[in-house]
Amino acid sequence: MGSLTGVRVLDLSRVFSGPWAAQMLADFGADVIKVERPGRGDDVRHQGVFARDADGNETRESSSFLSMNRGKRSVTIDISQPGGQALVRELAAQSDIVIENFKAGDLARYGLDYASLREINPRLVYCSISGFGQSGPYSHLPGYDPLFQSMSGLMSITGAADGEPGGGPMRVGFSVGDITAGFYAASAILAALRHRDMVSHEGQYIDLALLDAQVAAISHVAMMYLVSGQQPPRLGTASPITCPWQSFDCSDGQIVVAVGNDSQFVQFCKVLGEPQWSGDERFATNPLRAKHRTTLVPMIEAVLATQSVGHWHAAFDAAGVPSGPINGFAEVFADPQIRHRGVLTHMAHPTAGNLPQVANPVQFSATPVTYQRPPPMLGQHTHEVLRDVLGMDDARIDELGRQKVIG
Repeated sequence: MGSLTGVRVLDLSRVFSGPWAAQMLADFGADVIKVERPGRGDDVRHQGVFARDADGNETRESSSFLSMNRGKRSVTIDISQPGGQALVRELAAQSDIVIENFKAGDLARYGLDYASLREINPRLVYCSISGFGQSGPYSHLPGYDPLFQSMSGLMSITGAADGEPGGGPMRVGFSVGDITAGFYAASAILAALRHRDMVSHEGQYIDLALLDAQVAAISHVAMMYLVSGQQPPRLGTASPITCPWQSFDCSDGQIVVAVGNDSQFVQFCKVLGEPQWSGDERFATNPLRAKHRTTLVPMIEAVLATQSVGHWHAAFDAAGVPSGPINGFAEVFADPQIRHRGVLTHMAHPTAGNLPQVANPVQFSATPVTYQRPPPMLGQHTHEVLRDVLGMDDARIDELGRQKVIG
């Protein structure tokens, strides 16, 4: 039994942010019903690399969809039809949570907005995730992750400095704006659910914007600007407030060193065979090391270049100095710590066979995460949900199929 056993989620979202939040709730034990368009489904079913079956043949299951839809039941409903809208309303009446990420106001034309669904289920927690929120001068605009990375200031602090090779603003290598918003959504939903159950006995509406979420997630770097009025520098892998805190070239690759305090710097210098550096007044404290970065970093670079990544990693580990290699994903999933923690798991899938999955990293002591279902095939559970949740008989379901209300 999971932490959210008995909670039902109606997932009207697609692409990344909403599905990520809904998958989190599914991992925690909620029954998540994902509503998709007949014939096509979620857009990300058509994006990414496609899984292969046991014979090596490509399936219709894409890496993008597989990454954030496990634990869900897929139903295909045409919400452009009045009959489809009525079905979604019936499902909402039997749900605790609705998640949607349509453009602001889009679902009102179908009668599926919060105001409409609240009338039939006052206990509903309804979370709208949109690019710019439900209000403001940009609220009507569509948006995707690169926009929120750029407009939030994230790209201004990501990448090498201007004037250096490859310098200039860079996009983070995954859809961080979407995933961040998904995390905020899951937290907000759980807070609203507890308030409903413990205080008000009524649901509420959650308005979450990807732009807002990404600005908030920049946290301490945004605060640097707010308290100083100065744009934080773009320093590649380095930090503007801590040194050494970056990648360095070794004889056979790169290592990342993260010296977080003065005592670690003492040990770091001993490992390098340069113990006198920690006594240099220019490097005595972390703020001073950051101030004199352009002097200190070349000194470190010269020493680290003489030995391999493995040599330095082992030596730093023995001395209690945080360091690590820059792994590709082959190294990530072969890493003994990752394997010990069960970060890689597998699920039996109807077409993709033994499907690898990145596990939920949360480890509860009493209600462990369980994976009840693999990511669903399109419309796989339509009949099941209509029978089990809405109590429909086969004749009624067949009639909805003939009307093309369901896929």
